[in-house]
Amino acid sequence: MMSIPSSCSYRIALHSSAIWKQQQLFSFSTPTTTKSECLKKLLLRGLAGTLALTLLSSSPPLLAAELLPPPAPSSELCREDSEEYVEEERPSESVSNEELVEEAWEIVNESFLGHVGNRNWSPEIWQQKKEYMLQKNIQTRARAHEVIRKMLSSLGDPYTRFLSPQEFSKMARYDVSGIGINLREVPDDYGATKLKVLGIILDGPAYSVGVRQGDELLSVNGVDVKGKSAFDVSTLLQGPKETFVTIEVKHGKCGPIQSIKVQRQPVARTPVFYRLDKMDNGDISFGYVQIKEFNALAKRDFIIALKRLKDSGASYMILDLRDNLGGLVQAGIEVAKLFLNKGDTVIYTAGRDPQIQKSIVAETAPFITSPVIVLVNNRTASASEIVATALHDNCKAVLVGEKTFGKGLIQSVYELHDGSGVVVTIGKYVTPNHMDINGNGIVPDYQRLPDLSEVTNYLSRCQIQRT
Repeated sequence: MMSIPSSCSYRIALHSSAIWKQQQLFSFSTPTTTKSECLKKLLLRGLAGTLALTLLSSSPPLLAAELLPPPAPSSELCREDSEEYVEEERPSESVSNEELVEEAWEIVNESFLGHVGNRNWSPEIWQQKKEYMLQKNIQTRARAHEVIRKMLSSLGDPYTRFLSPQEFSKMARYDVSGIGINLREVPDDYGATKLKVLGIILDGPAYSVGVRQGDELLSVNGVDVKGKSAFDVSTLLQGPKETFVTIEVKHGKCGPIQSIKVQRQPVARTPVFYRLDKMDNGDISFGYVQIKEFNALAKRDFIIALKRLKDSGASYMILDLRDNLGGLVQAGIEVAKLFLNKGDTVIYTAGRDPQIQKSIVAETAPFITSPVIVLVNNRTASASEIVATALHDNCKAVLVGEKTFGKGLIQSVYELHDGSGVVVTIGKYVTPNHMDINGNGIVPDYQRLPDLSEVTNYLSRCQIQRT
């Protein structure tokens, strides 16, 4: 992978809960680096590890917050914090059309998972593509956008695509926290994790009451959030429209600490629908749960459904993922963990960037241990396929229905300098049994609903084979 000098690039991480809107990109810390050289190296990198957002053309991402520049160094900063801040200059308000095309080219050159398209890709071929595209002056911004579209379409990957400024803006205003912030887990001085505000919507509720990028979130409604995941804390922040949540934030490493009351704004609707049902003979009750998409409310509302169904006497569960095209991958991962034993693999991720190459495992004992039947069809895709394979490969569920869609790729979304953007495939998902989901799909165990005894026998044999 070609490296970009750290003095030229300000690296931005794309997590499952955010798409970053870049406002400051450069750090001119070495005298040999010129502004024009840095502009040519303009690059937004998405580090989509375990929290990567998988995008389908039909499902928008679930949060994009505008990234504010870090505060300037001051005497109030702790000494150990001073190295976190570097002198940065705002890039020129405009770039040439050729520089915009090169910016998009650079993103693909750095991060694209080359073998996912239906055409050959290599750094050498991609270099030739840039030289060809920039042979002539590009007279208008509209023409530059068209050049980028053609350049990306040449990759043969339907998920790597261009976003107009209007399309990017729509993606960038969908908030999962309900108060207009994005949280990121960062290590503290003692080996634990803390949560910092790494993105904030400029006219959102949190910003309007004084929350700023770089603040550390300490508590939500009196609940200490130290050591909790960004995903779980985002769930704590959510609530009905126009209700209030009280958060405690620390402004910078040295304080001050402030308790702030924030009014929530609308978030996603529940994707979970459930009922208690009985077998034809009326002797056995089972819980039926449908998840229409994996959004910010999926895990919370799914847990509520499972609790109520278990308390009502459900002997086993039917999880309906038919026509679920995915959504927020981390929500799918969190749902899958509810069924798995501690240490069980949920999914593997693979990509060119070492930070993409991870194995994601369950950290706690399962929330539910009863047998599970997962319903799938040819529109079960992405995060839904992750859930289905995690349960199946760990002998927690049988799959019933049709072969799934086969969308197992990781995309990152990058903003270009004029407010447009590109979506780039940067990695892929591999099942616990080391199967590549993408382009293959998952073949179910049964086409029709089996008897409960058949399900339990199947899962018992599966467990024996694993051991």
